[in-house]
Amino acid sequence: MAVYTEVSDDDLARFLERYDIGTLQSFKGIAEGVENTNYVVHTTAGTFILTLYEKRVATDDLPFFLGLMEHLQQHGVSCPLPVRDNEGRQLNELCGRTAALITFIEGFCVKRPKPVHCAEAGRGLARLHLAGEGFKISRKNALGPTDWRPLFEHFEKDADSISGNLRAQIESELDWLEDIWPTGLPTGVIHADMFPDNVFFLGEELSGVIDFYFACNDFLAYDLAICLNAWCFEDDYSFNVTKGRAMLSGYEEIRKLSASERLAMPVLCRGAAMRFLLTRCYDWLNTPEGAIVKPHDPVVYLRRLRFHQRVDTIADYGLHD
Repeated sequence: MAVYTEVSDDDLARFLERYDIGTLQSFKGIAEGVENTNYVVHTTAGTFILTLYEKRVATDDLPFFLGLMEHLQQHGVSCPLPVRDNEGRQLNELCGRTAALITFIEGFCVKRPKPVHCAEAGRGLARLHLAGEGFKISRKNALGPTDWRPLFEHFEKDADSISGNLRAQIESELDWLEDIWPTGLPTGVIHADMFPDNVFFLGEELSGVIDFYFACNDFLAYDLAICLNAWCFEDDYSFNVTKGRAMLSGYEEIRKLSASERLAMPVLCRGAAMRFLLTRCYDWLNTPEGAIVKPHDPVVYLRRLRFHQRVDTIADYGLHD
């Protein structure tokens, strides 16, 4: 279970006295958390999520993340809403950690997305992009193209222990991406981590999007490229073009891609695969044995990158004129 900070009944009860949400009934840790400690909290007023922010999350970024959730929710996006305490604060302290209480989203995560789920995710992402317009705070993408090579340098000497010749493959791909990375595409607020485990469904309808702790300002189409990587590959590493078509078509029902975005999609997908390959490699080599959270296999994204390297146009992902 990914609970880094243990919270006692008494500590939590005192913490909740700052909020007008009734009295504590029960709480338990949530296993899915990776970056932070999360608890589901039941009170006489309902169900909430308590998040304690661990060291990997910069406290200075929290007003952006929490403010964004408020902004999106006010503009029709179903996402958690930070609960303000009796003095109007979004953030407090619990067990030596900065902590926030947020509303609970009903639904479930799909383990094996079907095309209908991919289409809903595409529509949900487009709505998020449109709703993000007008949000006053901005945040640089801390894992954007200029950050990839410095991250690689932290583990490049050990890269070949993950997969044969991986160091040379990453080096070559970074050279290519740095030379060809697009400019001038439409930008805005992106989720940057909209994997299936961060999207909830009720039946086949999207009920909410969670985990905005990688959100930032970047190319909108790059966010879609992240989703194509996360939703549309099968266990045998093959790209499911039916899922890709559903996701892209669903997105375009809400927000049409520009000609430049369509042209750039293969490059953006290669960049998205590289971003997650690098972070997974770093975690694979730097997570201590016996750690609470098991690191994800980097080879999954190496294989996805190899697919994108063979792609010529957005039509290869299923979207035709």
